[in-house]
Amino acid sequence: MKLTVRELVVYSLLGALMYVSKVALEFLPNVHMLAALTVAYTVCFRKKALYPIYIYVFINGLFAGFSIWWIPYLYLWTLLWAATMLLPRNMKPQVAVPVYMALCGLHGFLFGTLYAPAQAIMFGLSFDATIAWIIAGLPYDAVHGISNIFMGTLVLPISQAIKRVGGTMIQNGKNPVPTGYGIFAPIYQLQVSSPSFSSMTMVCPAGISPASMLRAISVSTPDCR
Repeated sequence: MKLTVRELVVYSLLGALMYVSKVALEFLPNVHMLAALTVAYTVCFRKKALYPIYIYVFINGLFAGFSIWWIPYLYLWTLLWAATMLLPRNMKPQVAVPVYMALCGLHGFLFGTLYAPAQAIMFGLSFDATIAWIIAGLPYDAVHGISNIFMGTLVLPISQAIKRVGGTMIQNGKNPVPTGYGIFAPIYQLQVSSPSFSSMTMVCPAGISPASMLRAISVSTPDCR
């Protein structure tokens, strides 16, 4: 997954946004937007969503300290990313919203359980002690899960906003095919066939539609046949 400079900047900003959103809500225990942002990034960027997710994980460790508590973060958010990757990509909004809410809520309710194996390994806990540790944390997991359900309502608006910001498209003939999200530069590339060239790639600046460019070519380019 090679990155362009633009992607590197954008993913860094999105990772920092995750950390800022967490800090902003720290006055409410176990209430944050991390699950919603993780799912939204995965919906938009698929495999490359791992970049902002792990940038957040690194920033969190950088400011809070790379200690034992931080180690489970190396896989906790990846599990949510993986679960989101398994979802259908073109769900209708009336289906997507409750699915995202349920997924975010489930991750919150299971957060302590998912954290427990690393805790048991690092501190040498027995199976009974691990179960006791999970049970002791259930009230916090309940708050986490319930708040995540409500935060899950933001997944669709956030992902749609990200898509609207850029929207890089490749148009082959009359059928546009989305290839990703050019965050700060809405640009169209046209594959144009001509009698004198096997193919030609044309880049249309933002604000100029592909159809307008094609009309301009048809008027200004003489017939070479």
